[in-house]
Amino acid sequence: MEPIYLDYNATTPIDPEVANTMIPFLKQKFGNPSSSHWFGVITRKAVINAREQIADLINCKPEEIVFTSGGTESNNYALRGYAFANRHKGNHIITSAIEHPAIIEVCKYLEKHNFKVTYLPVDRNGLISVKSVKKAITKDTILISIMHANNEVGTIQPISEIAEVANENGICLHTDAAQSLGKIPVDVSELNVDLLSIAGHKIYAPKGIGALYVKQGTKLEKLIFGAKQENGYRAGTENILAIVGLGKACEIAKLKLSQNYEHMKNMRDRLWNGLVKEIPDIRLNGHPEKRLPNTLNVSFLNMNDYFQLSMFLEIAASAGAACHLNDIELSPVLEAMNVPIEYAKGTIRFSTGKMTTIKEIDGAIKKIIEIYNAQIG
Repeated sequence: MEPIYLDYNATTPIDPEVANTMIPFLKQKFGNPSSSHWFGVITRKAVINAREQIADLINCKPEEIVFTSGGTESNNYALRGYAFANRHKGNHIITSAIEHPAIIEVCKYLEKHNFKVTYLPVDRNGLISVKSVKKAITKDTILISIMHANNEVGTIQPISEIAEVANENGICLHTDAAQSLGKIPVDVSELNVDLLSIAGHKIYAPKGIGALYVKQGTKLEKLIFGAKQENGYRAGTENILAIVGLGKACEIAKLKLSQNYEHMKNMRDRLWNGLVKEIPDIRLNGHPEKRLPNTLNVSFLNMNDYFQLSMFLEIAASAGAACHLNDIELSPVLEAMNVPIEYAKGTIRFSTGKMTTIKEIDGAIKKIIEIYNAQIG
C-alpha cells in the first residue's frame, strides 16, 4: 500500500489542467519574450496572460506582479529590497516569532547590516496581537512583515487590522501569503498590504516559480541587474513554462475557491473527528476557528521519535519536533506558542488538499490509531 499523502502545506502535485497548459511551452512555444519576431510574440502574450490571471486572483493591477523563483525569493526580495531602498527613512522592522525561515533568516541578515528587528510573540493559538504591533512601532520603523497564515498550525493573522496600524504610521506592510493563497480569499485591497508573497508549488503549480505583489509607488532596490524584465526589478529571460503554469493555477484557484475550501475543510474535520474519538489525550494546535481549512496540527501525549518514524512510513505528513538522542529540537512555532514539551515532542502536521479523498482520510485514521495504540501498548 502506498503512503497516504497528507502534506499539502509542504507542496502540492501539479494540477493536470495546469500541466496540460504548460506542455505547448515545453515543446513548440519556446521563444524569448523579448524577441520581436513571431516566436517571441507568442511567449510574450503568454507572460502577459499569466500576469493577468495572478492579478485577477489577488485583485491588483497586472503591472504590480513581479515573477520570482518562488516564495522564498519573494520574501527575500520584499524584505531586503524594501529595507535597503528605504533605510534613509529608518532602520526598524517588525515581524513575528512564528514566521517562515524565509523571513526570519532575512531579518537576521538585516540585523548584521544595522537594522533593528522586533520579533513579536504570539498567544497559545499562534495569534498575533494588533496591540503588540502598535506598541512595537518606533519613529524608525519602516517595515512590518507578518504572515497571512502560519504554515505549521494554520492560524490566520489579522492582516487588515495590522494594515490600519501600518497606514496610520506611514509604514510599509508585507505579508507572506504562500500558505493562504488558494485556500482562503486573498485580496490585496481588502488586506491593504503593500507587498505580498506567492509560492507556485503551494497552489498546484510547478516548483521554482512564485510572484511578489508590489503596490504601485512602493520602492524596492533592484533584485537582479541586467535588461528590463519585470519592470526592471528582476532582469533575466522569463521562465515561461513555469509562469504559464502559475497563471493557470491561479485561474483555477479563483474559479474553485469556495468548492476547494469546503472540500479541504471537510477532509480536515473528518480526520480530526476520527482521531479525537479514539485518542483522548490528543491536542489541537492553532486557532480553533481562525485557521486554514486544510491544516490540522496535533500533538500526541508523551510520544517519541519512533512514533513519528512509524507514522511517516504509512502517511506523508510533517513533524513538529526532531529528536536527537536525548535532545529534542522543537519547532520555533510550537515554542512560541508555549506547547508543553510532553505534547510538543509528539506533534504532527496533517494538511489536506483538493485531491484528498474520504478513502484516504479513513485509511489515515485507521493507521494513526493503530500506530498510536502500538506505542502506548
